[in-house]
Amino acid sequence: MSQLFRSAYQFSTRLSTKNFLRPLIVSNAFSTSSPRDIQNITVYGSGLMGAGIVQVAAQNGFKVTMVDIEESFIENGINIIKTSLKRQFKDDANKQKEAIESTLSNIKTSTDPSKSAENADLIIEAIVENIKKKQDLFSKLDSVAPQSAIFTSNTSSLPIIEIAKITKRGDKFAGLHFFNPVPRMKLVEVIKTENTSDETYESLIEVTKKMQKTPVTCKDTPGFIVNRLLVPYLLEAIRLYERGDATFKDIDTAMKLGAGMPMGPFELSDFVGLDTLKSICDGWRDSNKVDTNLVASIKVLDDLVKEGKRGRKSGEGFYKYPSK
Repeated sequence: MSQLFRSAYQFSTRLSTKNFLRPLIVSNAFSTSSPRDIQNITVYGSGLMGAGIVQVAAQNGFKVTMVDIEESFIENGINIIKTSLKRQFKDDANKQKEAIESTLSNIKTSTDPSKSAENADLIIEAIVENIKKKQDLFSKLDSVAPQSAIFTSNTSSLPIIEIAKITKRGDKFAGLHFFNPVPRMKLVEVIKTENTSDETYESLIEVTKKMQKTPVTCKDTPGFIVNRLLVPYLLEAIRLYERGDATFKDIDTAMKLGAGMPMGPFELSDFVGLDTLKSICDGWRDSNKVDTNLVASIKVLDDLVKEGKRGRKSGEGFYKYPSK
């Protein structure tokens, strides 16, 4: 075993720690289909994920409409974009100003979901992680969007085929899973259902590349690639702590210094959101598509969520965070 760890360590020293968790790029499947020319993108949701997707699309020349149910949400989304661009060009005031102006010039906003879909080549949904609400949205959009429009969901854990079945365009429906924070994270998972056409798939690969992202492909399986591997790891770390085998701080330190992880599992769980982690865990358990031992409920996680301790976003999870 020690030889195994020595070999792994020697290999890992040749890799940047920052890239240690980045998935390997998989080769795109060969296809005779030509991708569609996508110019107009409509994004539903203006939170961290939605605003981030809008930013990278607009920054790379796409015409984007950001849609949400209230103007105040949209204003917050625009502020998220401005703050991100200021951070990106913090050392050059002129480039910062140019980036904000050019990016915002490609963005329109709306609180009218139906009208916003009328000229869309691609629709990206980034609303709350609730399958009924996603289905309701796509059901409305299916009757007003152009027949050629591609529908995608940014869900991190829900089955794409279940969201898509509410529409009449299964061949033009796929998953497009970005990672938070979107402007910085290079990866996008392109999720193919059994009905997704090659043309749709190729079009999404092209779009993600034009957004300066690296696409990887996965079938419509629970958690896709990253979360299917990551969530059981986070849950097992919590079980290790719950049994009293080690403190959560020592587990974080061990995984950062012993395995080269940029964040420990408890830091990462707080960053993801303990309510989100629990929701994924519960959903997979109910689906019967994942080994139930991997996603068995954990009392310490359930109790924290009940107490409103959801991680960074609530100011406390496993760790406490200073108020902003």
